[in-house]
Amino acid sequence: MKKAGCDARTTGMTKAKAKCCVCLLCALYSSLFVAAQGASPTSATNANALFDGTFHASSTNGMEEAYLETLARSSHAANLLKLKNGDLLCFWFSGTHEGDSNVAIVISRLTKDLKQWSKTVEIDHQEGRSFQNPVAFQTPSGRIWLLHTSQPAGEWQTNAEVLYLTSDDDGQTWTIPHPLFTQPGSFTRHPPILISKKHWLLPIYYTPSRSITDGAESNYSAVKLTKDGGKSWQECKIPQSNGLVQETIARLANGHFLGLFRSRYADFIYKSTSDDGCDWTAPTPTHLPNNNSSIQLAKLRDGSLVLAFNNSSAGITHGKTATSARKPLSIALSEDGGETWPWIRDIETGSSIAQQNVAHEGHKTHEEFSYPSLLQDAQGTINVAYSYNRETIKVVRFEKEWIKQGQTEGQFKGNSLK
Repeated sequence: MKKAGCDARTTGMTKAKAKCCVCLLCALYSSLFVAAQGASPTSATNANALFDGTFHASSTNGMEEAYLETLARSSHAANLLKLKNGDLLCFWFSGTHEGDSNVAIVISRLTKDLKQWSKTVEIDHQEGRSFQNPVAFQTPSGRIWLLHTSQPAGEWQTNAEVLYLTSDDDGQTWTIPHPLFTQPGSFTRHPPILISKKHWLLPIYYTPSRSITDGAESNYSAVKLTKDGGKSWQECKIPQSNGLVQETIARLANGHFLGLFRSRYADFIYKSTSDDGCDWTAPTPTHLPNNNSSIQLAKLRDGSLVLAFNNSSAGITHGKTATSARKPLSIALSEDGGETWPWIRDIETGSSIAQQNVAHEGHKTHEEFSYPSLLQDAQGTINVAYSYNRETIKVVRFEKEWIKQGQTEGQFKGNSLK
C-alpha cells in the first residue's frame, strides 16, 4: 500500500526514509481527524489518545477537560455524584449499542484533589438484558443507592423496569440488583431531591412507546415520594405531561420545587412547579429550546441555578413528535430561581455545517454532545459530564463566572426581566 509516494516495503529503503513515511502517514491521519472534528474545543486533538481520564487545559480559556476510559464501543447517559468525602463518581451505560444484550452500568471515580479519573469498572450487566440510565445518590447515613433501567435486549423501552443496588463503602462494592419499580415502561434519568433523612423525591417517567418519536406522545412523567427511606413509595403524576419526560428538579430557596422537562416534540424545555413535591402544575413551555434530548438542572451553593442542555430544537410546533441536532451543548445560569436565564455559554459546539459535509472514510461525520449531568464539587467548581459522540464520557469543569464570560451559537441567547 502506498501513501504520499512512500512504500516501506520498497527494496533498499533506508530507515530514515521509512521513518519519514510513517510521519507522513500520521500527518495525513491527523489532518483527516481535524477536518472531521471541525472547530470543537478538542478539534486539534486525537481524542482516542486521551481516553485516560486525566484533566487537561482546554483550548477554551478557563475550562479543563477529561475523557474517561472506555470498556466498549458505545458510552452514554452519564450521571455524576459527589460523595461526603469529596470524591466524585461518574456512572453511565456502556456496550456495543444502546438496547443490545449485555449493555452494562459502569463507574469511574475522581478522588478528591486528584486530576485523573480512575479506570472504568463494570458494576452490573445481564445476558439478554440491556441496562440504561444510571442514577445514583448518597443518603445521610452514607449508603449509596444506584438505580438503573433494565429491559429485554432489542425491545427498546416498552417493557423496561427500574432496578436498584446499594453500596456501604463509597461505591467500592455493590449488592446484587433488586426490582424497585416494575410497571412496564418505567424509566429514570435524574437523581432525587433528599428533603430529609428518609423523605426523598424521585422523578420518573413512563415510555409505552418503543421509539422516542413514533407514539412518544404517550410518554408521561410522575414523581415517586418516599418518607421511609425507600421502603415504600407514593406516585404523584404530573398533570398534562404527555410527551414530556425526564423531569429534572431543584428545590428553591423558598422551599418550593422547580421541575424542567425534556419534550418529545423537540420544541421547548417545559416548566412545572410544586409546593410539596407531589402536587405539580401542568407544564408550560419556557423560552429555552429542546431537541428531544436530556437536560439537567442543579442548584449551586449560593442559590443560583445552572442548566446544561442542547441549545437547539426542531421548531416551535408542539403537535408532532420530532428530534433535532444534539449540539451545541450549552450551560445556562439563573440568579432568580429560574425565572430568567440571562447567561448562556457553549461548552461544546462541534463543527460547522460545511465541515459536517466533509467526508471521512466515506462517511459524513456524526456529532453528538448530549445527556449532560452537572454538579458543584467540594472546591465549588462546576463539573459537567456528557456523552461525547457516544464514544466516551467527557467531563469538563469551570467556575461559575466562566459562564458569564462567553456566549452561545445556539438558538436561545438569554433573557432577563430587566
